[in-house]
Amino acid sequence: MNGFFSAGERVLLYDNKGRRYLVRLSEGGEFHTHAGPVPHDALIGSPEGSEVRSTRGGRYVAVRPTLSDVVLAMPRGAQVIYPKDLGPILMIADIFPGARVFESGVGSGAMSMALLRAGADVTGYEIRDDFAARASSNVGEFLGEEALGRYKVDIRDAYEGISETGFDRMVLDLPEPWRLVEPAETALRPGGILVSYLPTIGQVATLRSAIAASGFGLAETVEVLLRSWHVEGQSVRPDHRMVAHTGFLTSARLLGSRFGPKLTPSL
Repeated sequence: MNGFFSAGERVLLYDNKGRRYLVRLSEGGEFHTHAGPVPHDALIGSPEGSEVRSTRGGRYVAVRPTLSDVVLAMPRGAQVIYPKDLGPILMIADIFPGARVFESGVGSGAMSMALLRAGADVTGYEIRDDFAARASSNVGEFLGEEALGRYKVDIRDAYEGISETGFDRMVLDLPEPWRLVEPAETALRPGGILVSYLPTIGQVATLRSAIAASGFGLAETVEVLLRSWHVEGQSVRPDHRMVAHTGFLTSARLLGSRFGPKLTPSL
């Protein structure tokens, strides 16, 4: 990737009100809004950060989209895990290049993209063919063939068992992850980390009970809240709206002693 836009790649256009538009460039193509069309050829060959005008004088700044931008704008069939949770999941799960990660369910591929971008090798279980196809398409569109080579999605129900072993990490976005705690004890290597994303605290309580009766320890549950600020001259205050609850992140490590003492981290 160089600093200049080329045909076939996606760009993110910001208008003067901060609205964002994700556009794939093509020779001779046009992007249309109420402010008039913007010819793609005006951007192809231009450096990132360029300003382009529509035929009616609308002004846009063009940059390459981040992973966060793509996750929020990409085609999806299932609800995605939001960027504010994707980053913490990567840190909580301690994802590293070459890590073998088991993921279920795959959904539209947002979590898969974050894991692959961090260098992991991902094996996903997804019960719906259309979701699996959408996830693979989204991964290929943004990360390319190299990432697809580290990505395998099986059309399988994780609740019916996990056939492979030796995973370093397990990331779950399922309604009943407690059903996978026992299989995870075999699928993960000793010291491996399990992370689960759940929308309700009742589900979290059930999961934590299953973890407490297993070979996992060091269990922890957190919630990530995101609040932006308005900063304009001397006017500095929190924005009136914020991204509050989306889900709870629960993690635990496989310690290998089902009946040993249960440790919880001190904050």
